[in-house]
Amino acid sequence: MKLLEPGTEIDGFRVVDCIHAGGMAHIYAVEYAQADRSPGFAMAMKIPRMTAGDGAENIVSFEVELQILPVLSGPHVPRFVAAGDLVRLPYLVMEYIPGQTLQHWLNEGPGRGDTATIARLGAATAHAAHSLHQQNVCHLDLKPANVLIKDDGTAVLLDFGLSCHAHYPDLLAEEMRQAVGSPAWIAPEQVVGVRGDPRSDIFAIGVMLYELATGELPFGAPTTSGGMRQRLWMTPAPPRKHRADIPPWLQEVILRCLEPEASQRYPSAAHLAFDLSHPEQVLMTERGERTERTPLSTHFKRWLRAAGMHYTPSPLPSAQIEDTPILMVAVPHADVSDATLYSLRQAVARSLGIRPGARLACVTVISPGASSTSDSERSETTLHRQHMARLRQWAQGLDLTGHAVSYHVLEAGDVAQALVRYAASNHVSMMILGAATHGLQMQRFIDTVPIRVARDAPCTVILVKQALPFEQLGQTFSG
Repeated sequence: MKLLEPGTEIDGFRVVDCIHAGGMAHIYAVEYAQADRSPGFAMAMKIPRMTAGDGAENIVSFEVELQILPVLSGPHVPRFVAAGDLVRLPYLVMEYIPGQTLQHWLNEGPGRGDTATIARLGAATAHAAHSLHQQNVCHLDLKPANVLIKDDGTAVLLDFGLSCHAHYPDLLAEEMRQAVGSPAWIAPEQVVGVRGDPRSDIFAIGVMLYELATGELPFGAPTTSGGMRQRLWMTPAPPRKHRADIPPWLQEVILRCLEPEASQRYPSAAHLAFDLSHPEQVLMTERGERTERTPLSTHFKRWLRAAGMHYTPSPLPSAQIEDTPILMVAVPHADVSDATLYSLRQAVARSLGIRPGARLACVTVISPGASSTSDSERSETTLHRQHMARLRQWAQGLDLTGHAVSYHVLEAGDVAQALVRYAASNHVSMMILGAATHGLQMQRFIDTVPIRVARDAPCTVILVKQALPFEQLGQTFSG
């Protein structure tokens, strides 16, 4: 396919330069031919390769992206501008976003990134994937070249040619009926034709985390279907076998993402982002301590289970992330009655009871002035430990079987703002709080904290009315 020359005009767009010439498409920087027209941002035009030697998947992938990109929104995807006629000249014009792809980070120094950077890049990618999943789309081709990191640290996902939308026909599933994806990053279920599971994107993020941490691909880059099928039953060498300074918590996260069975991975990208953002709260298992490969006997058992896997029509993706939400409860730490604490606990118990697999974040907010005194017994560390212990004590009455739980002490002068910010940055689906003040000493704010949270929170907010069983009346909360 011949490259377009700078100055070439197509349907009112003028080619500025070729940005990328790939195996499936060419991408050009473009502008409006009319000087008085501007979308307010830089633009790029994507034209699929369509020469005699190019496969049919090029045009099918273009059709998929043409179907999906216009309905996507938010800061984690390029904005759609225009599309060309599929018969005459197919093209997509979209927002051009400056930044560096994860491939650039790998090229700079694979396997030498510090833990904080790896976690930050992984969390940004998981946030972007969760935003996509909330729009009923699975990317299904996440790899370093398709993840762009902007200057502000947020991630933008690129290239939706292999994606799947719950409410549109899956053209690739209908046309290919085989493994569709990039061999190094493709999830086990994709290998056998299963598309539309958001946990496939979590697997791909795990591959990228593994590569960022070690400089190696966990399953290599197989070129045959047999080579790709090995990931249906095999787990890779632990990252710490390649690099001993990788902390156990990060290995725990990576290997959980790479579990052969989707049900053993994180239930949603929001859960993955949560762990990468709060490493001290990661629930450790033997995965984090491994230094040797999984025994052959375990691989053999998995091979027997995987032998019967076959093509399955694409399922709907959205329900899976809705079934495993992140719940947040705001627990007061001062001027709080037994009735409030009891009512919050009961509300949380009811919410967890109908949401198997949901994660619970117990949060309290303290004033910055509380840790400003020079008294060693009131030091910041001591105060945080005391409040953390109170949160754990409050949660002892809950049945947390099957639920991940974490405890967080936030320090802020504006309690409502702190709660809303925490909910937004951690993809909280539901927040539970009482009508009491949460650590505020100024009485005029008592009534406005829950109202402000309910108004500004990006999630469902449940305001709990105080109630206490008769036999517990008169008891007081002791810290």
